[in-house]
Amino acid sequence: MAWYDEAVFYHIYPLGLLGAPKENTYSGVTHRLNKLNLWIEHIKEIGCNALYIGPLFESVGHGYETTDYRKLDSRLGDNKDLQKFVKSCHKKGIRVILDGVFNHTGRDFFAFRDLKEKREGSRYRDWYCNVNFNGNNEYNDGFSYDNWGGYNLLVKLNQRNPEVKDYIGETIRFWVHEFDIDGLRLDAADVLDFDFMKMLRAVASEVKPEFYLMGEVIHGDYSRWVNEGTLHSVTNYVMHKAFYSGHNDHNYFEIAHTQRRLDGMGLNGAGAFRLYNFVDNHDVERIFTKLQNKAHFTPVHILLYTMPGIPSVYYGSEFAIEGKKEKYSDASLRPALELNDFKDAVKENPATKLIAALGRIRQANQELSYGDYKELFLTNRQYAFSRSFEGRSVIVTVNNDDSCYSMTLPAYGAEQYTGALSGERVSAAGGNIEVTVQGNSGEIWVPSGRETEDGTEPAGALQPVISGVTIEDTVSSGVAEPGADTDNMSGDAASDVGKPEDVANDNKSYSDGIIAGLQEAIIAIMEKNGPVTDQMRRDVYNNTYHDSLITWIKSFR
Repeated sequence: MAWYDEAVFYHIYPLGLLGAPKENTYSGVTHRLNKLNLWIEHIKEIGCNALYIGPLFESVGHGYETTDYRKLDSRLGDNKDLQKFVKSCHKKGIRVILDGVFNHTGRDFFAFRDLKEKREGSRYRDWYCNVNFNGNNEYNDGFSYDNWGGYNLLVKLNQRNPEVKDYIGETIRFWVHEFDIDGLRLDAADVLDFDFMKMLRAVASEVKPEFYLMGEVIHGDYSRWVNEGTLHSVTNYVMHKAFYSGHNDHNYFEIAHTQRRLDGMGLNGAGAFRLYNFVDNHDVERIFTKLQNKAHFTPVHILLYTMPGIPSVYYGSEFAIEGKKEKYSDASLRPALELNDFKDAVKENPATKLIAALGRIRQANQELSYGDYKELFLTNRQYAFSRSFEGRSVIVTVNNDDSCYSMTLPAYGAEQYTGALSGERVSAAGGNIEVTVQGNSGEIWVPSGRETEDGTEPAGALQPVISGVTIEDTVSSGVAEPGADTDNMSGDAASDVGKPEDVANDNKSYSDGIIAGLQEAIIAIMEKNGPVTDQMRRDVYNNTYHDSLITWIKSFR
């Protein structure tokens, strides 16, 4: 058990949050990072105990075209500012991981500047991949080179070069010595050399106990990257897609089958590796924008905090802010925010109140960090599972339908359960509990007497209210009994998982979910590479052939 196994992450894109200029003129230092001190208490208050912040180091624009790995971006401050910030986080019990952008550098990086100046005579010519002095590019360098995503602004490092490995290794040692960081999020980990990642893992083991390596990976068999030799975790993009589309399509089969697939990779249980779960981040639209029914904000986040993996909240989404991806810019996904504009949000903003409650529940129940996952109940619109650890079980129930729904579920030996969000108590009868899940909501059922971190009862029922609209206002008064015909009540909701037609729907949902996931991965990669036209999107979505989509994804590498 390591600290990151029980982490609840808060994710900050600092250049955006702090309103830094889009372009770095290198003309001086502005101490914007100090403004984040106000956010530390907020991060703690909403139940997060870890922070992923980045990119942080000197760059010319969005932060991923690094100019100097060992200098805080001058638009944010200086190295002393970062030292003080990490120290303040640690005082509050918050671990800190930074972006490690090691696949490529910017064109202003010292090695590339030397290459432009000295060309064939540069001692750094082999620091980059496939430098061709018979070629050229849009910058008229008089040579060409490999890049990331089709952007010559991002010059691909030769990760097999021993000097590059040594330089990056020394950079990590510098970050730990200078700033006392606790880990790294590796940008573009899905295109990093595997031997290079093994080197990073060796450095991680050297610099600090439980130094965490989490990689950005879009799609594929995550166990290729997550294992004893390379990374501790990767971004769970397949579950990210399932979280929102499983609600928009009223299709909990997609979420459940995605988890089964991850289980097949060995990513479940007390001794397993844990993926980095999220519903939005700095590269994708805000969850509140993506959800067609805004009331689904509640069940989506209950799943985020209770499914196997490590949950993460992207700054501002705890306030249910909007953020739509624009054609040529990610600026709307990375807005400047003033914390004072959200004063008392934990008390007054229902979305923030929900996130804070889930953070406390997560930290109070180790089952949600280490427990084995077991599916208990599944229809298109209702879903229940357990998380069991050291002889105790927590039961999670969610409902994406407008109407209430009742379920009979195993009690796992407990005499009574309490809803950690609502405070409702249910007693076991004949080894089972019968619970009613409110429409467009959910509950986390814990053995009674262990509802909060100090063992006390919940303060009272949490009203799942989003943007001033009480979910209960849209819920009909009827309660569907398990096995009842819910098609008339809720459209495509399945009523009995055991019926043959549901097995067919199950398999179809799984197949459709896999195809949709591959299409989503291709669109995501395209968007990172540049503008995506409507025709490009149609070409992707018109391709429904699994092998063709896999080949398409591989073509980006």
